[in-house]
Amino acid sequence: MGMARPLGSQPNSEVLSIGPSGLDLEGNQVTEPMTEEEIAIAIQAYASGAANAKRIGFDGIELHGAHGYLIDQFLWEKTNQRTDRYGGDIIRRAQFAIEVVEAVRAAVGPDYPIAFRLSQWKMNAYQAKPFETPEQLEQLLSVLVKAGVDIFHCSTRRFWEPEFAGSDLNLAGWVKKLSGKTTITVGSVGLDNEFTSLYTEGKGAGQKDIDDLLERLNNNEFDLVAVGRALIADPAWAVKIREGRMDELLPFTPEALSTLI
Repeated sequence: MGMARPLGSQPNSEVLSIGPSGLDLEGNQVTEPMTEEEIAIAIQAYASGAANAKRIGFDGIELHGAHGYLIDQFLWEKTNQRTDRYGGDIIRRAQFAIEVVEAVRAAVGPDYPIAFRLSQWKMNAYQAKPFETPEQLEQLLSVLVKAGVDIFHCSTRRFWEPEFAGSDLNLAGWVKKLSGKTTITVGSVGLDNEFTSLYTEGKGAGQKDIDDLLERLNNNEFDLVAVGRALIADPAWAVKIREGRMDELLPFTPEALSTLI
């Protein structure tokens, strides 16, 4: 839920993008900052969407707080230059996320699962690091857990890369350690190349074994694994992995993203 486009990427010029300070992911002023009235309307929209999801039978919802989308724009200092209660230090920049989670929790009740997707990297800002230390990350996690988050979906571009110096833990590993909550890892699962750098070359990625992933999973570094592009290229990927049919896996290609199988 909540995949409002990063500022500057809105394809419909008649529909203005919104953001905490009206800045795109490069820091350029592209529109006016959201008013507090607009913020309140957005928060209510998240809550209404969650309530509707529950009403029609979904088992839980996930709030998209990653990749430079709206919630993440409030969290990131580069795109949040507000001077009111929604801007400032980490906790103040998290106020929008807190109020979204609280509103969703009130709308769905105490026992309905709420997941929160987070990342360090942003669209076209792959080296972004809003949280430079575990202590900074813990500040965010603590207030989100208090607000009502049950699960953290931790998006990285390569799941095997350490998040902070001095530890092999990836982002999901750190989030689980710091929050005690269920975590989901994701990032190039099953792919042998950094696929995003190969789009312009018209190439994709071959298959990579998941031994390291399974070792981390067995060590309880994280609880669940999300698979994206490998599964898009081969809808039977999970079944083949479970049955040990690695030689039958289909490689990922950019064309797979424009094909409905």
